[in-house]
Amino acid sequence: MRRSLRDWSVDIGLFMFAVLYGLLVVAMRVETGSAPRQEWLFALDQLVGVAGAGLLWLRRRWPVGVAAALMAVACVSELVGGAAMVALFTVAVHRSLRVTAVLFAAGLASTCVFLLLRPAPDEPLAFSLGFGFAVQCAVVGWGLVVRHRRELVLSLRERAARAETEARLRADRAQLQAREAIAREMHDVLGHRLSLLSVHAGALEYRPDAPAADIARAAGVIRESAHQALQDLREVIGVLRAPVQELPQPTFADVPALVAESARAGMPVVLRNEITAEMPDTLGRTVYRIVQESLTNARKHAAGSTVDISVRDADGLRVEIVNTAGEPGEPGGGQGLAGLRERVALAGGRVDAGPEPGGGWRVSAWLPWPA
Repeated sequence: MRRSLRDWSVDIGLFMFAVLYGLLVVAMRVETGSAPRQEWLFALDQLVGVAGAGLLWLRRRWPVGVAAALMAVACVSELVGGAAMVALFTVAVHRSLRVTAVLFAAGLASTCVFLLLRPAPDEPLAFSLGFGFAVQCAVVGWGLVVRHRRELVLSLRERAARAETEARLRADRAQLQAREAIAREMHDVLGHRLSLLSVHAGALEYRPDAPAADIARAAGVIRESAHQALQDLREVIGVLRAPVQELPQPTFADVPALVAESARAGMPVVLRNEITAEMPDTLGRTVYRIVQESLTNARKHAAGSTVDISVRDADGLRVEIVNTAGEPGEPGGGQGLAGLRERVALAGGRVDAGPEPGGGWRVSAWLPWPA
């Protein structure tokens, strides 16, 4: 792993600390006359101190090994004391508390061995041991503080990254739900209008010899349906530009107009409304979409059929749409019923759709409504 500029700065600073520590010890020994009498032994001691300081460049890769080696050398050479403290600090920062405690004990043992082999002539043994213990406690404590701060920063970064990921997932999920809602609206609204256009265009195609009045009336219905489809499309696109509460949404009060529109297109439709209480707009909108999707499917897949719509109170709200068997139409992709089930499920209800025993199709939906 390549060192960063900050790593190089820290490593150089700690290396210089170890070197200056050794030079300070040498100066003190020379000034007090406590240096070894043999010059070769004093020179070897200084060489070991320089080697110990150089060993610190490997502390990031092998912190425990470097610390153990320096503790062992410190038993006979006090010039590596600075390097040993740096190595102990590195272990406290990067290794577990158990490993740090073991090397802390090894450092104390190394100090004891050195003081027994080379006691300070002008200092009591207890003072030297106490001073060494205090210095190592300070080094380990500093290392643990640095480690705790690093772990805290890392934890905060991970928490921020996790929060950012969760926020992105929530945004993606909201965007997906918005797209699904727009797709349902597009299917419900435009599917209904386009099915009306298809019915009247088909009538003109199969009856080219129809009276001029009938052709004009059918053309007028096609023009009106196309204009209404354009208006509905503009309203759906408005979902992308305006808050939902500002958009005009159908309610249960618009169901009779929807039924009348299908009747004008030539489909016999009977609406039996047994609801007398006022229906919430959200619930009424769901009922409207159920009726709209059912009428659209009847026109597309059972042309010429009769549709019976029933809305009543049955421990909630029960909506049933039954159409008789008609001329088979073009096969559908099932997207309308899938979107209808999603819409009803969001309202806390359920919907069943399937063929009737004697022919035809039934859509039965239940919605919670404490009327």
